[in-house]
Amino acid sequence: MDRPKIVSPEEWRQERDELLKAEKEATRVQDALAARRRRLPMVEFSGTYAFDTPDGEKSLPDLFEGRDQLVIYQFMDIGPGRFCPGCTAFTKNIPEAAPATLAESGVTWLNVSNMPLAQIEEYKARMGWTMPFVSSHGTSFTRDCGMDGGFMLNVFLRDGDAVYRTYNTTSRGVDRLMFVSNILDLTPYGRQQEWEDSPPGWPQHPTYG
Repeated sequence: MDRPKIVSPEEWRQERDELLKAEKEATRVQDALAARRRRLPMVEFSGTYAFDTPDGEKSLPDLFEGRDQLVIYQFMDIGPGRFCPGCTAFTKNIPEAAPATLAESGVTWLNVSNMPLAQIEEYKARMGWTMPFVSSHGTSFTRDCGMDGGFMLNVFLRDGDAVYRTYNTTSRGVDRLMFVSNILDLTPYGRQQEWEDSPPGWPQHPTYG
């Protein structure tokens, strides 16, 4: 296994300072991207949906719970008795306090799945999850979001009864929300996945293996 060279404290500090410049530049790029997101044109989401929830049937505006902003993670439906491991890992990653903390900033967090509500509730109980979770089963919501058979993060803004989609992302786009992955990016071995650019001989395994 090749390892990075061992250097003096002075040389290490110099190398670290050079990396810090690149990290600061990446932060500025992320800030600029966030500013572009806030200015992204919106599209009205005018579909009529009947979401099945533990508190009864609700419309899309109802899901905002009186707030103006709604963030939805769409948990994949892969069939009866089956549950997507990636969506499971993402949901386990969500701090239990996150929905309440987001609500303080006027944002409602919600997990939505095409799974029937009974299947969702059984899995929530098994996993010990308490975050809000509703079913879009029998509606066109998933298809209208453009994510047949996949997962997606969607962001909506409400103005009265009008709902607008302001942002969406999928695949590596949700990666920045994964606590463990982002911590592993700071460690010597990284995520230990085969796609990473690591020194020769560094421990790695198939991403989904």
